Amino acid sequence: MTITRIQHVTAALLFSVVTMNSANGAEIHPTDSIGFDTTRLAVSLKEVEFTANGRATSTTPVAFTNLTAKKISEVNDGRDLPYLMQMTPGVITTSDAGNGIGYTSMRVRGSDGSRINVTANGIPVNDPESHNVYWVNMPDLASSVRDVQIQRGVGLSTNGAGAFGASVNMATSVPSSDPYTAIDASYGSYNSYKATLRLGTGLLHDHWSADFRLSKLGSDGYIERAKSNLWSYFGQIAYENVGTRLRFLSFGGKQKTYMAWDYASADEMAEYGRRYNPCGKYTDSEGNTAYYQNQNDNYTQYHFHLLLGQRLGDKWYMNAGLHYTKGDGYYEQYKTSRTLIEYGLQPFEDSEGNIVKKQDLVRLKNMSNGFGGGVMSFNYNSNLIQAVIGGAVNHFKGHHFGQVAWVRNYIGTIDPLQEYYRNTGDKTDANIYARANVHIFSGLSGLADMQYRHIGYSINGVSDTYDYSIGGMQQLDIDRHYNFFNPKIGLNYATADGRNRVFASWSVAHKEPTRDNFIDCDPDKTPRPERLMDYELGWQLYLSNLTLGANLYFMDYKDQLVATGQLSDTGNAISVNVPSSYRTGIELQAGLKPARWFDWELSVSLSRNRIKNFTEYIYEDEWTNPIAFDLGSTPIAFSPDATAANAFNFHLLNGIDATLATRYIGKQYLTNTGNNEQSLKAYCVSDLRLSYTTNTIPSVKELKIGFTIYNLFNAIYENNGYAGAGYYVDSEGSKVIYRYSGYAAQAPTNIMASIALKF
Repeated sequence: MTITRIQHVTAALLFSVVTMNSANGAEIHPTDSIGFDTTRLAVSLKEVEFTANGRATSTTPVAFTNLTAKKISEVNDGRDLPYLMQMTPGVITTSDAGNGIGYTSMRVRGSDGSRINVTANGIPVNDPESHNVYWVNMPDLASSVRDVQIQRGVGLSTNGAGAFGASVNMATSVPSSDPYTAIDASYGSYNSYKATLRLGTGLLHDHWSADFRLSKLGSDGYIERAKSNLWSYFGQIAYENVGTRLRFLSFGGKQKTYMAWDYASADEMAEYGRRYNPCGKYTDSEGNTAYYQNQNDNYTQYHFHLLLGQRLGDKWYMNAGLHYTKGDGYYEQYKTSRTLIEYGLQPFEDSEGNIVKKQDLVRLKNMSNGFGGGVMSFNYNSNLIQAVIGGAVNHFKGHHFGQVAWVRNYIGTIDPLQEYYRNTGDKTDANIYARANVHIFSGLSGLADMQYRHIGYSINGVSDTYDYSIGGMQQLDIDRHYNFFNPKIGLNYATADGRNRVFASWSVAHKEPTRDNFIDCDPDKTPRPERLMDYELGWQLYLSNLTLGANLYFMDYKDQLVATGQLSDTGNAISVNVPSSYRTGIELQAGLKPARWFDWELSVSLSRNRIKNFTEYIYEDEWTNPIAFDLGSTPIAFSPDATAANAFNFHLLNGIDATLATRYIGKQYLTNTGNNEQSLKAYCVSDLRLSYTTNTIPSVKELKIGFTIYNLFNAIYENNGYAGAGYYVDSEGSKVIYRYSGYAAQAPTNIMASIALKF
């Protein structure tokens, strides 16, 4: 059987089971021994944490998946957290470097990272301006995460940016009561590696403890020169007493990655190979093709959390926290044939008397950001009611400025690191919410969740775009204020034996535009806030060796900001509002454990994602004189109609485990036009993971050796890209339309070996 045929058989197998379950809606029932959700999230005195605030449970009418620390550790060999979550329903991952290390991102139900609300211990993690989470700035955070809950759809009210696709609620490691030392190391293809040291004091004097982690990661990347050099840390000091837990923790990282976000066109890959990276390309003084060695992204980010959990009697407890995140960094880019006046430089006369208006140069784009605030909630638990009242006030200030570091053969006055733009973003985000889950009668409970959110956002200064109408850089004077009310209601019913669960919910969410939506928008199309109405209906069956479920959803958007497929010159996606659009589908999930040594996990997501009446605008030379095409109903970019994940898990004797994990991602369009020539083909990728665990070695609590073959059947695929269009006027006055696209090629078969020691 050929490799191609094996891939086809595997893909067919994924869709062969039509009874498959779904919605991840609950913590696993006590009798469940299989499935994606493998732990019960009981709130005990020892775990008085923020994480209870936004967490769904088995009585919450929300579709969600829980990932435990054990599940995460099984796949944690250095790849970013999105890749450790890619087997959950509706999740799609991307990697600029092609192997999951460096710049990565994730989508859920087709929604990109700016619509996925991420929190750590209840503290917002999303960048307040871009709304994205740059996982590369927090490498190996997975080694310090206790568990992760992924809520699909609007989910529960929480702190941070509005959730338009999902929420990712992370809880960092709880202080250990016993002292420990752990060493993890991995190495594999493309010189990829991870080395992690973890230490814990255990409980000191019955109240105090400290934990620390230091990690070093790196990779040459599958894509040429897509090298990453990453450092990461986590540390916490904790105090606990009867009814009280106080924690101060910090985590962060320092990263240096060679840019790989320009991707390559199909023609370039055909000519130069799939690993071709156009970033940093230029022609040297002798006419040879060269690549700028310092075409790097450099960034350092530190997170600080001070967390207090306090029990206030038998039924009340309080969570409170202060947080601050500091980030500094810059891109260094070689840019060819740039118009000098756009960088604050004057044209010059060369040695031959020619006036030079364009020239190669090196620029730096700098960021210096600070984000801090406070969160608080009061939680009430009784047999009939579980309620929470909470809120947060957060403030962000971000400085953005650009400098010219070098200009080829420049004649004239140029200051070292001459500044050519500077602007400041200032944002205040405050919210208050109240939620109650009320027991109505046997097995039936109702949820009411109300949130009010206020955002004030301003950008002042000049942008990096030259405005020829005024003869200077584009002026920025943006001052917006938004007030959003986000209600959610739902019902949940569980049978007396706990084997069946049904839930239904209706939720409203609003979301403000991002910084890039304002900066990179068409001047005639000022971005508007978005609104989402999310309808969910789910069912789950729990048996001793079988779980099944299904979740139906309809997400109705007003003024959704959708990616056009084009990128700004710093790699950011450009988006436009569309008046009416929707995402609807069914998520199926199943788990089967016919024997102690084997279990099977399967999820399938089928959806339809459409803009009801889309108008495509194509610009002359991509900047001026637009022409419009009314295309009617079109598919939303980067939103496949089908995804699936399948895992065969073998638990053999003497600590030997094996997993064959397969992911299928359907066809994705790179723009909202439904153009087949600008799309990502469907792909099916399988990974084989082997491990051996023993605790029989003297003085070693546990030894684990792992070996993973990624892309086992050598699929040739791309998981991200960009596309655009423009036109020019030919000699006869006709408008000639052209289209272009780039693709993020992913690694063929590659390997990673790992070893973990606990003392």
